[in-house]
Amino acid sequence: MSRIGKQPIPVPAGVKVEINGTHVKVTGPKGTLERDIRPEIELRMEGDRMIVSPKGTSKRVYAFWGMTRTLVNNMVMGVEKGFKKQLVVEGVGYRVSVSKSTLTLNVGYSNPVEFQLPDGIAAEVDKDNTITLEGIDKELVGMTAARIRDVRKPEPYKGKGIRYVDEHIVRKVGKAGAAA
Repeated sequence: MSRIGKQPIPVPAGVKVEINGTHVKVTGPKGTLERDIRPEIELRMEGDRMIVSPKGTSKRVYAFWGMTRTLVNNMVMGVEKGFKKQLVVEGVGYRVSVSKSTLTLNVGYSNPVEFQLPDGIAAEVDKDNTITLEGIDKELVGMTAARIRDVRKPEPYKGKGIRYVDEHIVRKVGKAGAAA
């Protein structure tokens, strides 16, 4: 049994859910998200709650049960509140700027890296080189943040690079001769 899958999904006021077989469409104040779910899982509305239930008893179906419940819950939360990820760019001379849907990263390469933001993702850059990504699709926000981080991963000696705000970089000790 899935402990996560058993929990009903609360649907707040202002969020509309349409279930058509294995296709789910969630509409809210921030936008609309659609997804096809696995045929082994059944979704139904009961008042202001959505119930997710399995159509079998195998371990595989129970795994899809919990995953589907989480994915649909993220859709409901996304169209209501949205999701946000923050990245910090650290390093001497490292700069970031955004214009429309292009993020320009000056992170130690000979040329600046032009990063195209996908549709549905908005970026904002503070003066202290903090990138804030916002969107209604949690999966897309997370993937975009990971791809931006991959441009220049943080290195373990000085911590230069692009990291998440809450990420802790384990520092290594440099050469012993440098301290003397």
